[in-house]
Amino acid sequence: MKNILHVISSPSGENSISIKLGNAIVEKLLSQYPGSTVKEVNVAKNPFPHLEENLIKVTRSAAAPSDDNDLKRSDEAVRQVKEADIIVIGVPLFNFGIPSTLKSWLDNVVRPGVAFTYSEKGVQGLITGKQVYLAAASGAIYSEGPMKDYDFGAPYLEKVFNFIGVTDITVIRAEGVNMPNMKDIALQKAINSIAV
Repeated sequence: MKNILHVISSPSGENSISIKLGNAIVEKLLSQYPGSTVKEVNVAKNPFPHLEENLIKVTRSAAAPSDDNDLKRSDEAVRQVKEADIIVIGVPLFNFGIPSTLKSWLDNVVRPGVAFTYSEKGVQGLITGKQVYLAAASGAIYSEGPMKDYDFGAPYLEKVFNFIGVTDITVIRAEGVNMPNMKDIALQKAINSIAV
């Protein structure tokens, strides 16, 4: 049994390839680990606050009031990540990067003293022992070829999770979803590649 956290970030709803791919990964995990639980967090429908003065103040101060709504929401996001054994994140590539709602969720999780700390030896991640699956969807092909340098989605997330201590990261790509020769097969090709 595993605790699975499924983070949805696409605003495209039922038409979203990253949501369909993320759901397929979760289904494969459930068949591999019967009895597992799934917590779904849809940051597109229920966005986290962007980093602004109050959020910075309450998430980076020991004297923050415990009843602050921003702090409570951020603490809940951190708790969900820490309790998860496996994290599945839907990552649609928009303008070469991740949706701002996914970035806001990350900003609420990746907090000094909570997700990482600084020491004499440098940065130390405090969230370890997790598996992360990135369900990446893109209109063109970004894993190789001339567009590879334009992918600031999956590589960025890999770096962020490495920074907080997570090193077991698998990227599953549905790419070329807007290309005439790929769009009809891109999702199924990605689903067929899922290995858990």
